Amino acid sequence: GFFVFCNVLLVYHEEGVRDSFVMLRPTYNHTMDTPATFFLAGIPGLQSSHLWLAVSLSAMYTIALIGNTLIMTVIQMDSTLQEPMYSFLCVLAAMDIIMASSVVPKMVSIFCSGDSSISFNACFTQMYFVHAATAMETGLLLAMAFDRYVAICKPLHYKIILTPQVTLGMSVTITIRAVTFMTPLSWMVSHLPFCGSNVVSHSYCEHIAVAKLACADPMPSSLYSLVGSSIIVGSDVVFIAASYILILKAVFGLSSRNAQLKALSTCGSHVGVMALYYLPGMASIYVACLGQDVVPLHTQVLLADLYLVIPPTLNPIIYGMRTKQMRERIWSLLMRWLFGHSNLGS
Repeated sequence: GFFVFCNVLLVYHEEGVRDSFVMLRPTYNHTMDTPATFFLAGIPGLQSSHLWLAVSLSAMYTIALIGNTLIMTVIQMDSTLQEPMYSFLCVLAAMDIIMASSVVPKMVSIFCSGDSSISFNACFTQMYFVHAATAMETGLLLAMAFDRYVAICKPLHYKIILTPQVTLGMSVTITIRAVTFMTPLSWMVSHLPFCGSNVVSHSYCEHIAVAKLACADPMPSSLYSLVGSSIIVGSDVVFIAASYILILKAVFGLSSRNAQLKALSTCGSHVGVMALYYLPGMASIYVACLGQDVVPLHTQVLLADLYLVIPPTLNPIIYGMRTKQMRERIWSLLMRWLFGHSNLGS
């Protein structure tokens, strides 16, 4: 996903121009023994803070699980929340749970008990789900931006343009795009020969950190991830920016001050989620460009960890608190569970 693109820049910085000819060589033979187990280093240099990090990650993970589960449950149970925006939000909540669940339990295990071992297959399964989930999230953010554009700029045609079939087709397309991008990348990295160290300088099986352990040159997979991530993230950001430019133009053209504030408030939660997703990724680009000699390794790893944990934690809070309809429905559901009565779906 987006974080793969950020870290690939560091590979090019380290390898230099000489590696541009490597792809002309015959492919290596994948007959060498692969390690049965990798060992995750956690956050190198911050071992003294591992317990505090475990507590913090556990708290954020609990909030992410409860918050995103509530959002999915409310949307599925409430017949009034069947607009495309809520369908995309439901899928986003599911992706948040998958992304956080792929890394946080193992991180907490490393930080609490020092259990840093992870099998070869589990490592690449984790890598696949983490990067596929991030690729899906950027597509969902684009779909939600398009939804707000149609709702605000073409309100009379909203139900004609965003039919249930179109909404489903967009979700399926986003999924296919993420799978199509990640499957070749995971295959290339998993088929690299690993004959040296099996200690991954990271707290999860991040693509670049694992590829660096290979005996063969990882540049083909790095080049693939750079090109693929550039196309996916670049096109999504361009279209998202275009959507919100048109939205702002339409909003400030409204004659009613209240209508302007309502439209801006509706889009505020979406902009907040996008900032949470893209800003850490942009920061990691600068970290990669500065290089390991300037930015300590523990800072790079910590930034990558927070990038996968903070958005799933705050997304449901932003949508639950800023979207009045969602806030009322979640409160109604909680009252139903606690006291046995509800107005859900009314």
